[in-house]
Amino acid sequence: MSGKGTNLRNLVDRGFNVVAVATNRPSCRGAAYARERGIPLGEMSQKAFSSGEERDAAMRDFFQEHRVELVVLAGYDRVHSQPFLEAFQGRIINVHPSLLPEFGGGMDAVERAFETGAKATGATVHVVTADVDAGPILVQEAVPILEGDTVEILRLRVHEAEFRILPQAIRLMEARLAKSPTVG
Repeated sequence: MSGKGTNLRNLVDRGFNVVAVATNRPSCRGAAYARERGIPLGEMSQKAFSSGEERDAAMRDFFQEHRVELVVLAGYDRVHSQPFLEAFQGRIINVHPSLLPEFGGGMDAVERAFETGAKATGATVHVVTADVDAGPILVQEAVPILEGDTVEILRLRVHEAEFRILPQAIRLMEARLAKSPTVG
């Protein structure tokens, strides 16, 4: 994660077993929350690494050390490199603040939907692949853009949709992973 950690809080409050958290922004509120809860925290500030690939290798190793089975990208503002994607292939999901494929590829999806005059946007959870925001969709929820909305109000409603669909997507992935043999 890179921000406030509200999706992390939502998952912890719903009883999900969060075994480790990694952040590229160690001073973010989400990192503080992980520390407060005693969740192992990997602090992966890009300044500490010579490249994104080196950072991803450290994150991969951290997650493997903590036996992470499913990587959940929720508010993470970086794109992972191929070695990280390969290490967790088919076991990384991302929550994105739009109805993909619309407004994919950036952290400004809510603003883009609002500015284009769209009638609706939403939230999507998808499996992460090398093609940014183009992996198989697990769950989506539409959020109407209402007359009188501001970007801030719309962002809050999209975030509420994320809170509902992320747990659903994790349950779907748990069922899929339970059917697959563990790969070492």
